[in-house]
Amino acid sequence: KCARIYGILERQFRGYYEEANRLQGKTGENLLVLLETRLDNVVFRAGFAKSRDMARQLVRHGHFLVNGKSVNIPSFRVTPMDVIDVVPASLDTTPFIVASAELGEKTVPAWMEVVGSRMRILIHSIPTRPVIDTQVQEQLIVELYSK
Repeated sequence: KCARIYGILERQFRGYYEEANRLQGKTGENLLVLLETRLDNVVFRAGFAKSRDMARQLVRHGHFLVNGKSVNIPSFRVTPMDVIDVVPASLDTTPFIVASAELGEKTVPAWMEVVGSRMRILIHSIPTRPVIDTQVQEQLIVELYSK
């Protein structure tokens, strides 16, 4: 279910689990942090897309700059102090016109900030489990994959 929520396939999800297991700290929390910091998820959480699938497609079509460089990889991992901008030529396209009109309707996580006037996302920190708003019991995932 968790892989489906984030729109990734089983093989890629297993890779995220293995990476989370290698990191220090709780594997389940590490897994959710890795999934939350994907570029497509950040675009969705910021309210620039109505779904994670739409966010993935917008990223894939090259509509975003991360720290001034074009990134079209949905699994790109954002880090603290990253600045994510919409490509200026894309600002006049329908998805971003709609998104700019609807900004403010969606609650943005505390670990990021959306500058609506510039269609910009600022990443302040890495999310922690208490601020990740996902109805997932990560301990059950760890128990399943640790076998």
